[in-house]
Amino acid sequence: MKFTDSPVVELQSSPNFRALAPPLPTTTGTNNPYSELLDFHSLRLRAIELGTGCGASGMPFILLGLHDIILTDISPVMPALKRNKPVLGKNLKNSVLYWNKEDQIRAANPPFDLVIAADVVYIEESVGHLVGAMEALVADDEAVLLGYQLRSPEADKLFWEMCENVFVIDKVPNQDLHPDYAYETDVYVFRKKNSD
Repeated sequence: MKFTDSPVVELQSSPNFRALAPPLPTTTGTNNPYSELLDFHSLRLRAIELGTGCGASGMPFILLGLHDIILTDISPVMPALKRNKPVLGKNLKNSVLYWNKEDQIRAANPPFDLVIAADVVYIEESVGHLVGAMEALVADDEAVLLGYQLRSPEADKLFWEMCENVFVIDKVPNQDLHPDYAYETDVYVFRKKNSD
């Protein structure tokens, strides 16, 4: 199946739209140790999502208060993303971004306070480019938020080996995730290792 054959997911604006980012921690407050990642109302943060697909993972961040976000993917995926973009209005930006294209990474104007990625590790040949893009895009003291499901054992092994060289990795405990979706995916917070 080609990307162009993929179905378009119709996103609708509703109070339940938040559920489209299901694995995210569900509270922002002192009870949630990851709340600083989701405290978009008090801070002016910049974010970028890698491999956004139709936008179902990245778009709900706007409803959480993040208003400076770029959703990125490869060219064949853009029609589905652009079709869903009107649901959230003019604040949402999108851009073609191939992880191995340094000029496209520079054009995104890094560094970002938050790099978001969900379900992006499944082709072994793209793992090095993904890790390189995450490292290039995230600010030194900020975070990558990764929603993860095992899809390819080979890509999985390489991904974690490469990430351990670049990032300090924390797995968000399943009890801190939305209870309806915690069994489907894992969420990780990556922070760059100090170069000292």
